[in-house]
Order: sequence, then structure tokens, then C-alpha cells
Amino acid sequence: MFASLSPAHAEEPLLKTAVDVAKGTVSFVLPEPDADGSAGCYIYASTLRSGLGSARIRLDRGMIGEEQLLCFQRYGGKVAVRFENPKFRASGDAGTETGAQESFAFSIPAMLPILNTGKDGSLTVDMAPFLASDVIGIGDALKRGGGSFRFAPGQSAVDAGSLKAFPDNIEIDAVQTFTSDNPGSEVKLIAPDAKSTSYVVHHSFIRLPEPGFEPRLADPRAPVGGPVVYDYGSALGMPLAIQLAAKFRLEKADPTAERSTVKKPIVFYIDPAAPEPVRTALVEGVNYWQESFEKAGFIDAFRAEVLPEGADPMDVRYSMVNWSNRLTRGWSYGGGIRDPRTGEIIKGNVVIGALRVWQDIAIFEGLVGTAQNGTGGPNDPVRAALDRIRQLGAHEVGHAIGFMHNFAGSTQDRTTVMDYPPPRIKLTDGKIDLSDAYAKSGGAWDDFSVDWLYGQPAPGVNPDAAAAEKALAIKEAGVAFATDIDGRDIALPSALASMWDDGPEPIAALDHMVKVRDIALSNFGYQTLLPGEPKANLRRKFVPIWLLHRYDVEAAGKLIGGMDYEYAVVGDNHPDPKPVAGATQTAAMNALIDLLSYETLTVPDRLVPLLSAPVTRLPDQQFNIEVMPNAGAAAFDPLVAADIGAQLPLESLLAPERLTRMLDQHRRDPSIPGPAELVAALDAKVVSVRPNAIARRIAYRTVLTIAEAAMDKNTAPGAAAILDDYLTRLGKRLTSPARGDGAPWASFMATALGDRERLIALVGEKEAVPDVPPGMPIGGDTGWFVD
Repeated sequence: MFASLSPAHAEEPLLKTAVDVAKGTVSFVLPEPDADGSAGCYIYASTLRSGLGSARIRLDRGMIGEEQLLCFQRYGGKVAVRFENPKFRASGDAGTETGAQESFAFSIPAMLPILNTGKDGSLTVDMAPFLASDVIGIGDALKRGGGSFRFAPGQSAVDAGSLKAFPDNIEIDAVQTFTSDNPGSEVKLIAPDAKSTSYVVHHSFIRLPEPGFEPRLADPRAPVGGPVVYDYGSALGMPLAIQLAAKFRLEKADPTAERSTVKKPIVFYIDPAAPEPVRTALVEGVNYWQESFEKAGFIDAFRAEVLPEGADPMDVRYSMVNWSNRLTRGWSYGGGIRDPRTGEIIKGNVVIGALRVWQDIAIFEGLVGTAQNGTGGPNDPVRAALDRIRQLGAHEVGHAIGFMHNFAGSTQDRTTVMDYPPPRIKLTDGKIDLSDAYAKSGGAWDDFSVDWLYGQPAPGVNPDAAAAEKALAIKEAGVAFATDIDGRDIALPSALASMWDDGPEPIAALDHMVKVRDIALSNFGYQTLLPGEPKANLRRKFVPIWLLHRYDVEAAGKLIGGMDYEYAVVGDNHPDPKPVAGATQTAAMNALIDLLSYETLTVPDRLVPLLSAPVTRLPDQQFNIEVMPNAGAAAFDPLVAADIGAQLPLESLLAPERLTRMLDQHRRDPSIPGPAELVAALDAKVVSVRPNAIARRIAYRTVLTIAEAAMDKNTAPGAAAILDDYLTRLGKRLTSPARGDGAPWASFMATALGDRERLIALVGEKEAVPDVPPGMPIGGDTGWFVD
């Protein structure tokens, strides 16, 4: 059933088609079904030609749905569109293979009427039932944004005039409309009629790749990913689950040569929708990969250029870097269309959010002001943002050619574009310096990645064995690797895998960023705005400066209860995991607690009136989600700013999983601080130091965060007991507060700590906790430094 279909003539279309533009009908002519009723198999993919424009509801222009192995199967008087299930298979004889196929479900998204049977046995089928189906999942995505949406067939249609048939692919559009009686707020903000939103969905039918592609097995030491397949024909005792490495089919013209041109280069096209100078920056950044392919022995094997006029970015023959506009900022991402059987990449596809460059400029203006905007100077926010766009283009195309993140790159002076890089902010003669904000090329890890995945050993040498030797060599060279599974959550134990950090030592990097923050705050004012810009925009540019150290807090926090470990296989001599040294953990713990001082979290008095400029414009979601809550109308609230600033270290220090590791590590090594040492330090340096309202607000947030961690089901019982005991003792200590300004606070906290139900209610009042303005874009509203 899954054999490749070869055309009779190279220039014949993949399938004969018939369209009636006036009636809006499209039909395919399928080959005569075989004895089992199969009338051909193809790779199918769907793409959004038009999107919603929402970061929360990811329906982006250029977004690709899940590719499928699509087979046409005749059942009596109809032909089913079947999505096969190549994830499950069994190598072996025909009976074994058939048994595996029949053991797992397939899907039928549409049944097609047969319009005509040809003399040669071919079947002409009406494609409308399939082309009109919601294969990309628009309805489900809209529901995530609130409300209940349903497909509206009467307001949908196939665009018969859009059909294009080529020798290896067929491309066609359909307009799909979804209606709701109760649309969510996000859709209301964007759609002209929120009760009825429409999208152009692009369908691609692709010839199965010709034989000759050699699937590669993934290796935990290499940054690759692809389909996981389960082979129930594996030899007994061998793994059933097999991770394939997704990659393009890249073949040397001369397989025996160490360096050779290629039969078909990898070309990525930049969306003309990206404005200049961003478009040119994307071309330059994506072309960072050229050098890595050259080093791997491939001459002229990779390039980026602007999509030619008249070419369709949805056409699967063009690997694309799409430019997508949204109401608010959100993720950029890279992927593409792969053969689900083998991991062969057929089309690379990237979506970059247009607001990215504008947000980066706003950050840099907050750091250095607007005086150098557009000058090309070392502190030109526009120049720095374009350097970031270059790096982003390279990063996302890295995903599209087969590579996953390596968050360790920033700890080794930029070994890869596949990290999440913060701007490197230097201090030169006590002044902020953005001259080296971003790297302008790839690094050693990128060279290794291309060589590992695409490098071709001499004929007769096993490619997987050669790749294993390369993985061991890069480790012995000292180049580190840490990816998403260890980087996404602040509670995780690997400091090596932190995102948006810079430098080999997290504590030193945190100290540096706090110094940068102090200087930026001392300089902050109207010079961060352009002439004529509303003064109220200071509130928006203030937030990333106030929270400039947020990701360094996360990196240093991972040292506490932290682990040193590497991805390894048996026999490669990688060291076994071990806890971070006790002295380092203690230093990190103290560094984060020091950030809770009221001096660090007091907004300079001179900035309070500047940050209280009123807003007279109409509601603007791009502005509203970026700022901190005020104390009524335009009145800036320094207490909220302190509370939000305190949440950064507290959420890291008191993450339940971290407390659990601290408990166990301290049990095995008393030099490592445990939960008791942590709460004792918080009590001595934060809770017991309350000379003013700012300090008391920080102490309040500290006590409630400790209580929340004690109640969290993910906190080990032993750790929860230590926290709960501290809260009990604190409540008793506060029952007789000394007279003074702090007495009401102490009395209030003593009452809460002495009444379990009241404490639970306080912890549960999430609406009363000021939200930390968006950082990384995970779900909902999205972040300053985004990927």
C-alpha cells in the first residue's frame, strides 16, 4: 500500500484533475484500484494561507498542520480518504507487516462520491467532502480562545480556480468559515465579526518520495528529532520504539569525494511580506548555515534568497520563512512537512512573528535611549534588533532542517544559533554597551550538528557508526548540549539548560545583569521615548528594564537543588549525574534572597511621577498586556512593582520540585542547603526586615509563597512539614508585635497564620496576586524575548 508511485512521464501532473470554476467543484482522477481497493497513496499537508492574527490562538499565516500518509481506498460506490498509521509497523514477512497495520486504527476524514469510472478503471472522485473538512484543526484552536465554534458549510467553498497540478504535487485552496454564538474575547478583539471568522486553508497532495532515502536513527547526544516509530518486528530484546532523525535528502554529486557539490541544494525562501530592512536581515541570517554545510563537505548545498515574484509560498516545492502579523507578540517557530514513514523533510517551513523586531527595539530603547536610532552606531536599537532578527532567522531554519535547541551554547560563548540568546549587554566605562548584542554567525555546535546529521562517510562505512564517533568527539572537545526537556521550567535542575542566560557562571551573570539593571534604571526617563511619543509609553518600556534580570534569576535558581548531568549512551565514558556542589548552591540561594531586599525592589522616587502619565487613547491590547497594574487610573503603584519583582526569586526558590530535591540532597550531603536552611535565610533577610511599606509588601509575598509551597501536592511531605513548621513558629512570634509602623502588618499576618482556613483563602486568592507581565510566550499572551 505504501509503495512510491512513479509518473509515466516526468512532466505529467501527479493526478489528472478537473475543475468547474463556476460551480466551484474539483475532482481528481485516481488510478484503477488494486485488488485490495487501494487507489494510490500520497503525503498530505495543510497550511493556513490566511490566519487569525492572534498569539494566544495559534492560527498563523503560513502555519502547517500535521502531515499525513493519505491513501485513497475504494469501498463499493465510494472512495475513502484514509489517513494511515505508519507510526506502528512490523518489519518481517508480509503476514507480520499486515498484522501490525491491522492492529492500530486508521482515520477516514471523508468519503468521496465516485463521479465516473473510466475505461482504464480509473475513478473520478469529487474532492469537496475532503477539501471542506477541518483537517488543520481551526475549530479546536478557536475554542482554546474561548467560546464554541462550529464549521459553517454554507459559508465555505473550495476555490476551484486556485488549483495547480505539478508532476510531484497538487495545490489547492478552500475558504473555511467557523461560527459561534458566544465567541471568546480574543476573537472579538481581532475579527471584524467575531461570530463568523473565515480562513483560507491550503491543501497539498505530494508524491511519495522515490526510493533511496536512508533513514537515520536519532542519538541522545545529537540535537535531532523526528518521528518515533514502533517496530513490532524488532528482534526479541531489542527496543520497539525507534526515534528517526528528520532531515532533507542531501546527496553529493560525487559520493566518493570528501567535498562535492550536491544533486539538489537546500534552498529557503524569505517571504516578501517581511518589510525591508528585515527581509534582507533574514536572508543574511539564514545564510549563516552555509558555512556549516561547507565544512561538512557540501559545496553550494544551502542558500537563502527572497521568494521570486509569482511563486506561491504555500507550494511544497518552496521551503519558506513566512512573516506573520499578530495583534500581540508570540512565538516564532520552525518545522515543515516530513515523510511520516522515514523522517525525510520535504518542505522546511518557518513562521516568524512580525512584532518581534518592534519589541526588541523597545527593550534596547529602554536600555540606551533613542538618540542613536537608525544611526548604525554601537548603541543603535534598530541595528541591535536587526542582528537579533538575523540570529532568529538562522535559529528557526535550524529547526526546519532538523535541529533542536541547545541551551548550553550561551554558557560557552555562543557555540550555536540554536540557543535562546539574550542580548549581550556589556558595561564599558560604567555605561551600557550594545555593540556585541548578538553573534553574527553560527558556532562549533552548529558545525557539528550539520556534520552529524548530513555528513556522508566514505562508501561502505556505516553512517550511524560514523555519527556515533562524531558525537563522542564533540563531547571530548568539551562542547556542551542541553535541550528543552531540561530547560523549559524554572524548577528543573540543570543550570546548563537555562534559557536567555549568557555566560558560564550563572551567579556571576546574575550579578552582572543586576548591575546593568541598576544603571538602566538610573538613566531611565523620557530619553527612552521618541520625539512626540506619548509619555505613557514609559510604563511599557519600564517593565523589561525592571525585570531585566528575570532569566538570570532562573539560571542561578537552577543551581539550588541542581544536578550536573549529560545526555549519554552506555560505553561513551560520560560521567554519572551528581548534585551541584553545596557551596555553589548556598551562594546561589543567597544571591536570589539578596534580590528580595527592599533597596533592590524600590522604584526610584523620581520615576513614580514619570510612570504616572495618563493614557488617552482607545484600548490597545499591545499596550495593555505589557504593563503592570496601576493604583487606579494612571497612578503608578510602586508596591505592585515590588511585589512583581519579588515573585521572580520566590517562585524559583520555592518551586516544589526544587524543595524536594533540596530535601533529598541535604539528607545525603549536609553541606548542601535543605528547605530548613532556605526558610531560615528567608526569615532572617526578608521576613524579619520590615522597615517600610515596600519591605512589608515583599515580606507578605514571601510568607504567602512559602505557604503555597507547603500546600502544593508536588512538594515532598518532608519539605512541606519544614515549611509548615516555620509558618507556625512565625505566627506565634508575630502575636505580640512591637509598637510601630509595622505592628498592623505583624498582627494581620499572625491572625492569618493562626487560622488555617484564612491562610488557605489568602493563598488561593490568585486574582489578588499581581501578574508578572509576560516573559516567554508559552500559551496566552507572550514575551519580550521570544522564540
